Amino acid sequence: MKFINRVNQKNKKFSIKWVVIGVSAIMAALAAVWLYMHDLDVEQSMKALTDAVSTEESAVETPKDEVAKPTEPEKPEEAPDATIYPEDIELPKAPTIINGVLLANKQHPLPETYAPGEVPEARSAFETMKAAAAEAGLNLHGFSTYRDFARQKQLYDSYVAKDGQQAADRYSARPGYSEHQTGLTFDIGEAGKEQHWASASFGDTEGGKWLASNAHQYGFILRYPEGSEHITGYMHESWHFRYVGKDIATEIYQQDITLEEYLGI
Repeated sequence: MKFINRVNQKNKKFSIKWVVIGVSAIMAALAAVWLYMHDLDVEQSMKALTDAVSTEESAVETPKDEVAKPTEPEKPEEAPDATIYPEDIELPKAPTIINGVLLANKQHPLPETYAPGEVPEARSAFETMKAAAAEAGLNLHGFSTYRDFARQKQLYDSYVAKDGQQAADRYSARPGYSEHQTGLTFDIGEAGKEQHWASASFGDTEGGKWLASNAHQYGFILRYPEGSEHITGYMHESWHFRYVGKDIATEIYQQDITLEEYLGI
């Protein structure tokens, strides 16, 4: 029996010996292939081999709970409601000008003392537009243009007394927030058709349709388009046109956007 055990032990040692030799031969062959793949550069090959082994070990040893989880993108801040005046906002000392464009809306008021009067360039553009409309048989009239702070206060207070502040805020600007105070805005109607002045029905008249299609050629934009109250802050006014210059007016018209969207605010 002892003899048999000794034989078995010798056979086991013999088997292990040949396993080791076999593994060594395989490793030598792999090393040779590795060297060949790396142009027989021993240093480069050993570095590549070490990096490959380290990468593989890292992949195996890294616990699942330590794997980096994708981060959720931050939610963009919601834009303020353009229809609501900010609370406790004070009138500024200087008007807001963005990319060379004077802005007046519920978030960007004008100084109380800002009083440029009717801007000559805007008046000249209106007269040119009026002459072009006359050739089409239309008699346009700018029935309300520049209004200073005091006049806007009178109008706004009267609207609040009549309809309440919530309703008045939809169609009339508070003093200091009116585009008419810029001297660049014209409320337009047709002479002899006063029943459509400052009325939604103006948009259905020939004069209203002509302006909607042609005003940009003279530097004017329809300031409060239909369906854009959440952007401009005011309900649709088919008669309210703002002078911004031909280039900007044409771009806004072609893109069918508002002044706020053009300025990126």
